[in-house]
Amino acid sequence: MFKLLKYSLYDIVKSRFAILYTLFMVLVTVSIYQISEDLSKVSLSLLNIMLMIVPLISAVFATTHFFNNLEFTELMLAQPVKRRDVFLSQILAVVIMLSLAILIGIGLPMAIWGAESSLLVLLAVGIALSIVFAGLAFLASVLTRDKAKAIGITLSFWIYFSLVYDGLVLYIIYSFADYPLEKATLAMVMLNPVDLARIIMLMQLDISALMGYTGAFFQQFFGSAKGIMLTSGVLLIWMVWPVLLSMRIFKKKDF
Repeated sequence: MFKLLKYSLYDIVKSRFAILYTLFMVLVTVSIYQISEDLSKVSLSLLNIMLMIVPLISAVFATTHFFNNLEFTELMLAQPVKRRDVFLSQILAVVIMLSLAILIGIGLPMAIWGAESSLLVLLAVGIALSIVFAGLAFLASVLTRDKAKAIGITLSFWIYFSLVYDGLVLYIIYSFADYPLEKATLAMVMLNPVDLARIIMLMQLDISALMGYTGAFFQQFFGSAKGIMLTSGVLLIWMVWPVLLSMRIFKKKDF
């Protein structure tokens, strides 16, 4: 598996996408640092990038990488190599590249201009979202042999979690505004990794007062040891289940 991982990483670097993605993150982060010296404002600005751009790039790149390496994958499956090793080498290469791009692209400017705890949490959130959407992209890719259809499914995941889901939650909250919805809202947040990442960061920035009573409830919950453990566990589930499901389908898929 490690030999396959090495070849996959080499192929990604050769495509120059990793370099361009890293440079993009560096330019964005440096620009934000130049605009404001307030680290809280820097965190909020970078949060918007993390929630919108990182999931989109992770999903599209993971899907493209899977289909661009489909011939190599088929060749490896014809060899005495376990399907699990072939699959894990592909997705690990994508995850490692996306994580390094965030660590270098955002972490390096942080090391130069300074960072606080919220910015460090932001790095972890960005890596977690990269893993989640890379897993969803591989899941879409193993469900069909049509690259265009797979990209369409992947973009549907991104649109749903980043745009549509929030509208549905707001509609439910508006429709049942006369009822206590703190716990129900908390449950709905857990069903969306993007919302979960957003709430975690807002709690780190200590601006929950702007969110009213619900924000105070979230602050109390996420600030407790139980809340931190539950949040970490849910994020871990979001990172693991798409990978496990796609690997299971990949093992049974007839190429």
